Amino acid sequence: MVAVPADLLSSLSAPRPSQTVYREGIDVCLHCFNGSCPPALNGVESSNAHGRLHFERTGHRVVVNIQRRKKPASEMKRAKRDSNEPPVKKLAIREELPEEDKYNFHTQVRMYDGERGSASYVVVDEVDDKLNGLVAAVLSSMSSAQKSEVKAWEEEIVPCAHTRELVQPEQKKLEPSGLASCAVEGCGLTSNLWLCLTCGALGCGRQQYGGGGGNGHALQHTQETGHAVAVKLGTIEPDGSADVYCYACDDARIDPDIAQHLGNFGIEVADQKKTEKSMTELQVEQNLTFDFAMTGADGKELEPLFGPGLTGLRNLGNSCYMASSLQSLFSLPAFQDRYLTSFFTHPSTCTSASPATCFECQMSKIADGLLSGRYAVPHVPDATDALAGSDVEAIEDDKPRVHFQEGIKPSMFKSLVGKDHAEFSTMRQQDAGEFVVHLLEYIRRAARQAGTDEPTGIFGFALEERLECTECRGVRYKTQDQELLPIPVPVKQRETMDVEDAAARTTIEQDKERKVEYEPVELTGCLENFTNPTEIEYSCPACEKKVTAVKSTRFATFPDVLLVNAARFQLDNWVPRKVDVPLIVPSTGLDMSPYFGKGLQESEKELPQDMEDAPAEPQFDAEAMGQLTGMGFPEIRAKRALLATGHNGAEVAMNWLFEHMEDPDIDDPLPAAAAPAAAGSAAGGEPTEDQIATVCEMGFTPAQARKALRETSCSMERAVEWLFSHPDDDGSDSAPAAAAGAAGGAKKLPGSKDLPAQYRLKAFISHKGPSVHSGHYVAHVWTGQADPTGEGKGAWVLFNDEKVVRADAGEQAADKLKELAYVYVFERVQ
Repeated sequence: MVAVPADLLSSLSAPRPSQTVYREGIDVCLHCFNGSCPPALNGVESSNAHGRLHFERTGHRVVVNIQRRKKPASEMKRAKRDSNEPPVKKLAIREELPEEDKYNFHTQVRMYDGERGSASYVVVDEVDDKLNGLVAAVLSSMSSAQKSEVKAWEEEIVPCAHTRELVQPEQKKLEPSGLASCAVEGCGLTSNLWLCLTCGALGCGRQQYGGGGGNGHALQHTQETGHAVAVKLGTIEPDGSADVYCYACDDARIDPDIAQHLGNFGIEVADQKKTEKSMTELQVEQNLTFDFAMTGADGKELEPLFGPGLTGLRNLGNSCYMASSLQSLFSLPAFQDRYLTSFFTHPSTCTSASPATCFECQMSKIADGLLSGRYAVPHVPDATDALAGSDVEAIEDDKPRVHFQEGIKPSMFKSLVGKDHAEFSTMRQQDAGEFVVHLLEYIRRAARQAGTDEPTGIFGFALEERLECTECRGVRYKTQDQELLPIPVPVKQRETMDVEDAAARTTIEQDKERKVEYEPVELTGCLENFTNPTEIEYSCPACEKKVTAVKSTRFATFPDVLLVNAARFQLDNWVPRKVDVPLIVPSTGLDMSPYFGKGLQESEKELPQDMEDAPAEPQFDAEAMGQLTGMGFPEIRAKRALLATGHNGAEVAMNWLFEHMEDPDIDDPLPAAAAPAAAGSAAGGEPTEDQIATVCEMGFTPAQARKALRETSCSMERAVEWLFSHPDDDGSDSAPAAAAGAAGGAKKLPGSKDLPAQYRLKAFISHKGPSVHSGHYVAHVWTGQADPTGEGKGAWVLFNDEKVVRADAGEQAADKLKELAYVYVFERVQ
């Protein structure tokens, strides 16, 4: 009989309520509650004996082995909504059936008996009340998955300063006849009407996706008067609930005094009856009906694929942006080799207290999950799926069923990578392009801290900015390190009706009756626009006056893998709207050589540097500033956007603003201009001695201050935050990467100057949906070594969360969707 020694048993205690229990593992350590794979399963030695590694490293000997078996359908609790229930009115992600309702759990206490290096893995026969209590506590504790992901989230609507402090000049009784249609002459809309809660003006709302028309006259009223708060007529209920929108906050809000405010207009809340769908209901309806068709041209389901490199990722709730990004990155050999190797080598050397907090553990686990093929097997639906409200039950019995994968759930990865991030820590929809940039920076930071290599260098390249004074013909060159190329896509609407008919359409509502089509644009044309010279106003240090200068941007080097972000947005009633402009992208044979910059030539005269050494107010393109402020952006935001995008024009700056509207420092004063040595450096440059001294005054060492400033692009505020979040980092590895290069001359640029620079399309991320704030992301990946022209062995594969299918036909064919992709991944052809 095997028993746990008394002294060892006395050292064990139940998990605290705040403690995370990683019970997803088959073996759960009863010392620290980490989960791991057992050294043997059903008598078969495991190739991933992480449990034994955990024992060898920590000496933790006692574990509980947890196995789960699906309950018979008769024992499961039904999770389907009854048809008699009222319709859903909460903007939420539907919850899965809880594990306790789907499975029976079988446990067995086991122990590593003996010394490290030779201990046997044995079953504990003598289990007393204390051990039983520990096992029960583990089973009843909240699992790591429950803590790291919100099973269902609800949009939180709260009051704001504009609704709390709303001032109405005087009482004004509104006649019912005046509330029947939009008050703007020539409009006449009778639905989607918004009442200004300040003065009582009635105007129509903006065009709603799937929810009726609008000409934006309520917003126009706000822009003309400054009255920020309006309520949607038809959504007011006797209990005081109603759709209230604050145009100043650009978000839905609660008016705590709605009854009083409406009473001033003679509108009694108690007498109101709801006649229109609220914004939340319209969004919920869209969520429930949103579909990404998985059928081919013949109407049949696309062919599911299984095997190594063909594993899907379960949607954790608006996590498709992360899934499509990971699938694209792990299609690249550099990521495959780096992290799949680490899966086998890292666990024996990992020093983290828990694998859940170790980025190397999580990234290598993702690599094994996606690439090994162990999890890319058909999922056969059963009663569990039907009870959880799966779409499986909608399939008729007389039709052949297509079985997709169940997919892997990257819950721990998402929790770790998104931790403390204002956006990626939430369950809200995010931008796939922004997440790729965030993840690449996270990889670099983790590698620097661990002293390991990392694969993000394949994306690095440098842009060369050339500026020439039109009077003295002096030139100045700067380089800026990049890893993602934002390319604005010009929008030109294709007319599909005659001019006379078009002139007869006077409102947006009428114009929406026809499908808007756009002229296709060549990617090479976008690259030419990006690199073409533009004129700017410039203070020339040689002429010592303001002059007109010609600025152009070209490639100083080329990356091994080129990431291109196609920006397809335009303003519609002051709201960013996605436009489906077809972008003609070659699958093979993209030649970037024509966009190569050659640097300072012998015949060119370089502008003096002495005036640039003194901090000066940055110069802004007057035309770009005029366009941005004319769109309604404050001057400070327009300047910040132009600085952040390298003065590449109003359109690029506008797209940056749409992506950073919620930044806490968006309206802060601009930082003082830096000396050119810093300004010309990558990612914000080398910190100045004054910056280092200022951070040191807060109690940090110069090495810590220097490293924190480098990590945060020399932002003082972010540097201090970085130091507080990395208290154990002494800054010892903060030597600048370019130090060696500086000693021997110019700093080394990322990428290569070798020509020709030929690329072929390896993967792309597509977005389907009405706006920049909603919709669904999928990824297409070219598998195989042949050219992606259809010749040789290889195929395009669609990764739609856990669904992995061949994408050579139908609505989701690569050739069709690549024209509307959002992020493109090009591999360099050697």
